[in-house]
Amino acid sequence: MNSYVNMAVGAFLATVFVMMTVSIASDGIWHSEAPEQEGFAIVAAETGGEAGAAEEVAAVPIATLLASADAAAGESSFRKCASCHTAEQGGANKVGPNLWGIVNRPIASHEGFSYSAAMQDFSEGGSVVWDYDHLSYFLEAPKQHIPGTAMGFAGLKKDDERANVVAYLRSLADSPAPLPEPVAAEAAPAAEAAPAAEGAAPAGEGAAPAAEGAAPAASDIQPAAQAPGPSGEAPAPAVQEAEPTADQAPPITQPGTTTGQQPAPNN
Repeated sequence: MNSYVNMAVGAFLATVFVMMTVSIASDGIWHSEAPEQEGFAIVAAETGGEAGAAEEVAAVPIATLLASADAAAGESSFRKCASCHTAEQGGANKVGPNLWGIVNRPIASHEGFSYSAAMQDFSEGGSVVWDYDHLSYFLEAPKQHIPGTAMGFAGLKKDDERANVVAYLRSLADSPAPLPEPVAAEAAPAAEAAPAAEGAAPAGEGAAPAAEGAAPAASDIQPAAQAPGPSGEAPAPAVQEAEPTADQAPPITQPGTTTGQQPAPNN
């Protein structure tokens, strides 16, 4: 072998030997035992499902929100949607379809636009329309309302802003669709209050047994009047006996006779 090769091999072996020696020595000097329990145990407080559901705020129906919605403010908020949608009549499709006449239009039905498979399945062949509820739910969380939709918009979380945009979309028509009746949306809470009023009837009926129960208390007075006196003598009758009548008067005894003996005959 060439002397240069021998030197290279020797240098390589020497380097490996030095590295192994340093590794073994450092491991012996700075050796540390493995902990019995790795990391820290994180204890999370368990919360019941019913308690969490009670804290959730009930969603306000879109029918109630539209009663005070501002279409002009909704047009200003619609600028967030203008990069993907056009609003004028006969406008071209962009990333999203044209939205003229969107209210009560069948879902996934705008001509010339290629809808996602999720949107087509949700439309059920065009039988489902963009009513106020679907518009509100979709604008609030598109991917939650229609999973798999190609719309990447995060959504309008504020109720008033979302209602304003829906009011503006309603105005995009020759004849805007009628607004929903807010009274119909609030009729359910009024109906739930009726059982509470009916539940008061058993409380009124429960008072009758209490009144009937007071009668035995009055009847206990007479035995108390017949209680024995302090000396233990027999109690006096509550009502004195009537005086004997003339027929019941005791016989008059003649002089010289004792009670219970017949008078001597007079000869």
